[in-house]
Amino acid sequence: MYSKFLFSEISNKPYLRAILSSMNILIKQAHIIDFHSSHNGTVKDIFIENGIIKKIDSVLNDVADKIINHPNLYTSAGWVDIFSNFCDPGYEYKETLETGANAAAAGGFTDVFVIPNTKPVVDSKAQVEYVRQKSKSLPVNIFPIGAVTKNAEGKDLAEMYDMKSNGAVAFSDGTHPIQSAGLLLKALQYIKAFDGVIIQIPDDKSVGANGLMNEGIVSTQLGLPGKPMMAEELIIARDIKLARYAQSKIHFTGVTSPKSLEYIKRAKDSGLHVTCSVTPYHLFFSDEDLISYNTNLKVYPPLRTKADIVSLKNAVTDGTIDCIATHHLPHEYDSKVLEFEYARYGMIGLETCYAVINTIFPQLNNERLINLMSSNARDIFNLQQPTINEGQLSCITLFDPSATNIIEEKQFHSKSKNTPFVGKELKGKVVGVINGEKIFLNN
Repeated sequence: MYSKFLFSEISNKPYLRAILSSMNILIKQAHIIDFHSSHNGTVKDIFIENGIIKKIDSVLNDVADKIINHPNLYTSAGWVDIFSNFCDPGYEYKETLETGANAAAAGGFTDVFVIPNTKPVVDSKAQVEYVRQKSKSLPVNIFPIGAVTKNAEGKDLAEMYDMKSNGAVAFSDGTHPIQSAGLLLKALQYIKAFDGVIIQIPDDKSVGANGLMNEGIVSTQLGLPGKPMMAEELIIARDIKLARYAQSKIHFTGVTSPKSLEYIKRAKDSGLHVTCSVTPYHLFFSDEDLISYNTNLKVYPPLRTKADIVSLKNAVTDGTIDCIATHHLPHEYDSKVLEFEYARYGMIGLETCYAVINTIFPQLNNERLINLMSSNARDIFNLQQPTINEGQLSCITLFDPSATNIIEEKQFHSKSKNTPFVGKELKGKVVGVINGEKIFLNN
């Protein structure tokens, strides 16, 4: 049957096929990329009945309600994004759980972690339940990240145990990184009781407090106050020490500094539970791209130099960076189309993520790609690892690595359009996702 609410929400999108349930789906000649599956590396037909993978074989001719037959089709376990803002409740004019879920599905994600920076902040059991209940009928699994501190103000610890018991997947103050070492230490000790993870954007806000972009030659040329990379490195060095003392788990997201990567690699080598992620845009753009004062490139943490990007790329390929995080931060027109100083930080990223990564790393092998987009995040945050095997619940991303696409604003399902990728030609296209009994296909 049709999911009536979702279909009415997005039925005016001509490039959206359907969101359906209780149907049979036949995927034709898909390259299976799933190292947990006995079919990894093969090209097979996949038959899905009411959300369950019933058959996998070289050729299947079962009667299906929907046949997916796309040239050069690849399939993997569903992708995971660990840091997005769906702005609901409180800022629904930027994004809603519904439009955010549609954007995520269009980008190939079956699972998304949403940050707590809403109004009210997700800092209680009731707010976690609101997100979980409201998102039940959506095409992707939405997991709330609970705030570490009340109202994400960095003063008093929130009730993390209650939030965890009701579905919070991890804990973070989101776009307000925790500044107090003592408070973060208490939080790290507290989450050990339930094997939790804290996510931190590494930024010492007292260093370069008024910085609008990376401190360097370009910031001087543009006459904009700079944010030194040291602000990131100080917090990472501090938080690794705190994690070591507490013997707890921390994940750094939005890492941009080569020195930070050195600290993280050493921490991993010493056996600490320290992991990290990078955004697609920190791998694609440098501070030199800000020469036009494009406010869509005003992001947090700021874009770094071309030399720093090389270090980030190397860390992606050598495994130091565990996963890709989109940092999907939607903003309405009025928050971005104004003077650079007053524009809000962030860009949307769910729908361009795969194509950006595929364009940057054409040499990346399929196993490493899926580790970055799915498997590692599931391991870090204790999510179930879906597999493409008979008898398993379908949690599948369909994509074409060879397709080229010029990004157009009209293709976005997100309510906001704040992205610098419009007009860029990128390689790689998401065909859609199948998440249990729900299917979402792009044209």
